[in-house]
Amino acid sequence: MADVDLPRVQATPDPVQGRPASFLTRLVASRGFQKWAARFPLTRRIVRTEGAAMFDLVAGFCHSQILQALVKLEIPQMLLARELSIADLARTTRVPYDRMQVLLSGGVAIGLLRRRRAGCYALTTRGAALAGVPGLSGMIAHHDVLYRDLIDPVAFFRGETATELATFWPYVFGAGGATDPQVTATYSQLMADSQVLVAEDTLAAVRLSGVTRLMDVGGGTGAFLAAVGLAHPGLAVTLFDLPAVAPAARERFDAAGMQDRADIVAGSFRDDPLPSGADMISLVRVLYDHSDRTVADLLRAVYTALPAGGRILISEPMTGGAQPQRAGDAYFSLYCMAMRTGRARSAAEIRTLLTQAGFGAITQPRTARPFVTSVLVGVR
Repeated sequence: MADVDLPRVQATPDPVQGRPASFLTRLVASRGFQKWAARFPLTRRIVRTEGAAMFDLVAGFCHSQILQALVKLEIPQMLLARELSIADLARTTRVPYDRMQVLLSGGVAIGLLRRRRAGCYALTTRGAALAGVPGLSGMIAHHDVLYRDLIDPVAFFRGETATELATFWPYVFGAGGATDPQVTATYSQLMADSQVLVAEDTLAAVRLSGVTRLMDVGGGTGAFLAAVGLAHPGLAVTLFDLPAVAPAARERFDAAGMQDRADIVAGSFRDDPLPSGADMISLVRVLYDHSDRTVADLLRAVYTALPAGGRILISEPMTGGAQPQRAGDAYFSLYCMAMRTGRARSAAEIRTLLTQAGFGAITQPRTARPFVTSVLVGVR
């Protein structure tokens, strides 16, 4: 069956026409006012700040390309080991000296690198975090696909672009897309690497006291469950996902010493019933990969598989809803549009879907980094 979106669970469409632009808006847009404000002592700082912020928006694509070049050339990883000169880096990466100089200066300008007095380059704390965060470099490295999809943003937002990113993640289209071992390995490794931070923030926000078995649906090679097993040695876990990821998941569980308490059940949540026996079921970065109809069916399946009092745990990046946020609304929403399988949702939208599936006592524990993940918990 086609994966078609239901009507949005939120709200009322915006009116066709709203109020006229405010006097302040028209005033600030006036070139004469801008010239005056740039000279007037009480407004000069605001003008400079807003001007710099506007320029950052204009130059943002160049900044992202500097970031991607640094990552693809593995410069942060090299500088994690030792400080290096322009000549060292140019020779190692086969980038001409003068162009490497421009790249490194760009890295300094966006806060990733710093230049030592001796002429060598080192990582800033932000650059060190880039080099050390699991999965971040891999995510940045594959962004060239997203950039190609966004090369004509008007066509993209009109839905006229046959996005390449949709073919990069064929796994999410269902079991048929996960039969190519190379595709499965690429997807699974990138998701497993980036799952580390998601797992950390989720487990710090959610109490698992009283849970005897946690089943992770769509959990790939088991990165989230491995983190659960490390944090809760007495907890049994079940992974439910497509057959193609089962061997890698078993290797991960065996390496974590979870042979006796980790089960793997192969199946597709679109086509197969979820196994019973878990008193908590987690959906970690699953919902935003799928349409409203698929999500609604999945949540009802989770409700059916849980016992009375069982809990559902949802962890994924979310939009800000009525208060848009950069991570959810200006990144993940576009990423999901390019994938063409689902969409980023607000916590309020997911709460509504949970309620429609029968869940109650829905809470939203605070996570340390909402740009990494947000969490909702519901009770059957």
